[in-house]
Amino acid sequence: MEKLDIKDTQTLNIIDENIKQLKEIFPEVFREDKVDFDRLQELLGNYVNDSEENYNFTWHGKRRAARLAQTPSTGTLRPCKEESVDFDNTKNLFIEGDNLEVLKLLQKSYHRKVKMIYIDPPYNTGNDFVYEDDFKDGVKHYLEVTNQIDSEGKKFGTNSSSTGRYHTNWLNMMYPRLKLARNLLRDDGVIFISIDDNEQANLKKLCDEVFGEENFVANISVQLNPRGRNLDKFVAKTHEVILVFVKDYMNEKAMFGVEKDGRMVEEYNRSDETGKYRLTGLRNRNQAFNPSTRPKLYYPLYIDESTSRVSIEKNDVNTIEVWPDTPDGIKTCWTWGKDKAVNENHLLVAEKTGEGWRVYRKDYLVDEDGKIATTLVKSLWLEKEINNDYGRKVIKELLGAAVMSFPKAIELIEKLIQIGSRENDLVLDFFAGSGTSSHATMQLNAEDNGNRKCISVQLPELTDEKSEAFKAGYKNIAEIAKERIRRAGKKIKEENPDYKGDLGFKVLKLDSSNIKTWEAGFDSLKEDLFNAVDYIKQDRSKEDILYELLLKYGLDLTVPIEAKNIAGKTVYSVGLGALIVCLESDIAADVVHGIVELKEQLKPEVTRVVFKDSGFKDDVVKTNALQILKRAGIEDVKSL
Repeated sequence: MEKLDIKDTQTLNIIDENIKQLKEIFPEVFREDKVDFDRLQELLGNYVNDSEENYNFTWHGKRRAARLAQTPSTGTLRPCKEESVDFDNTKNLFIEGDNLEVLKLLQKSYHRKVKMIYIDPPYNTGNDFVYEDDFKDGVKHYLEVTNQIDSEGKKFGTNSSSTGRYHTNWLNMMYPRLKLARNLLRDDGVIFISIDDNEQANLKKLCDEVFGEENFVANISVQLNPRGRNLDKFVAKTHEVILVFVKDYMNEKAMFGVEKDGRMVEEYNRSDETGKYRLTGLRNRNQAFNPSTRPKLYYPLYIDESTSRVSIEKNDVNTIEVWPDTPDGIKTCWTWGKDKAVNENHLLVAEKTGEGWRVYRKDYLVDEDGKIATTLVKSLWLEKEINNDYGRKVIKELLGAAVMSFPKAIELIEKLIQIGSRENDLVLDFFAGSGTSSHATMQLNAEDNGNRKCISVQLPELTDEKSEAFKAGYKNIAEIAKERIRRAGKKIKEENPDYKGDLGFKVLKLDSSNIKTWEAGFDSLKEDLFNAVDYIKQDRSKEDILYELLLKYGLDLTVPIEAKNIAGKTVYSVGLGALIVCLESDIAADVVHGIVELKEQLKPEVTRVVFKDSGFKDDVVKTNALQILKRAGIEDVKSL
């Protein structure tokens, strides 16, 4: 029986993945497994430039920060049922821990699965918590600074401007996290980042590098303090910025419009058997789009004068020829190509004006699926419901005290989720704070009967002993977030008694691996991971080990898990039999036969089985187990 290999138990190795993809695209740039960068430049159409005077964005520690993103984590995520709500059924996650390590651990399970990311990171005002990431062992460093190992360990600190590396420390903190976050975004994904003037310029340049400047969408200005900050000098600032980048600017599904209301609805002043509609000119008014730039969109249409119907072909009925030209003869183009003009011809109509005939398309207020027409979101948000007063009010009502200084309003995050996701998508917030994103996701689902899922990640940052949060009994920010989400779920249910959606969340906590040998450090990681009999830490449960296996196999952390009793032993069926795990001792042949029966009952496409290496009754049972499973078509069998 093959032992679970070290490569199978690490997080996704970003470097190996990058090299693999580069080899697939440019195999000719490799020389003895090393990259010939001059050759790569040539293939990309660039001359090799040895000048050092090139535009670049850099700072002290940038390379080290990039390496941090590529260094696999040595940690795991331990389930915490007692702090969860509906642990076994919910699809929402709340992960407590350093988001750098957590993002590393999520790489296999959620690679290209997240539709939308929203983060509200530290603004670097001088009082924000920022601590230096540790290159050697991030998990151990995290446990130290959160006082989980050493009672005299490092305390949380702030990034004062007097340190001499004010912007540098913040950039080194953000850079690896954004690089890892990008890996989790789907091809149609979008990221929203709240920020103020302290780091707005640096964040834009940082995101240009990580996501590509061609994928920049906008800076949305959000009025969060209509009265203005009274401590400001010269100008009382009333707004912050939300920086928007998409994974692929050419992907039309990266962002969505918002429902029209008010005066925009009044524009739909016509109606037919389908419903209310308005007429929109088919000619593109932007003269940058013309026969030279869009030749396929420049063609004639033919009108039936008696019915005002439109065709792409001239015949005995459609005789009036119309081109997409301005009244003064400037050539532009249509907004539709010929195929669309044929396939959606029922929406085209012509009207005679003083300048001749014009072609329009019908734009209905409500589509065939009953959805109201949408419009692009504007870059200036002034609604009163999105300012910080509403965020504080919600927190105070839920928790009985103003335990957070500047929580974002539910309505603000809801609006972002509406334009950044659809009803069944996954949302991620790895600077969760008080848990506004989780709350907003549940609230929006209750409003539109959606099925969005949310992953929230929050560091257990200590609350100040003089703060309202500490006085209210909250020792750290993660405790505030968890309690807020619990109470929010209850309130949503009270206000929507018939709602059957997911109002729970599964709590997982970052910790060192369940495997003792992982604590040996990076120098020994190449050795056999499971070379000791008592390799599992004594304070770890079977569920702890099970969730570490989910991470290493790249399975969704909310995948259905069912505990089966087979011949008196607990056997876990993960994902309806895709993974079967038995971590019991004194395993006999009847357990193995029971696993075969379970596999035949569930009929998964592929089944992987994991045992505890020392768990078999004797070597004979262990040897026979492998043969029994192979005869049943189970080839992937590993032992811990």
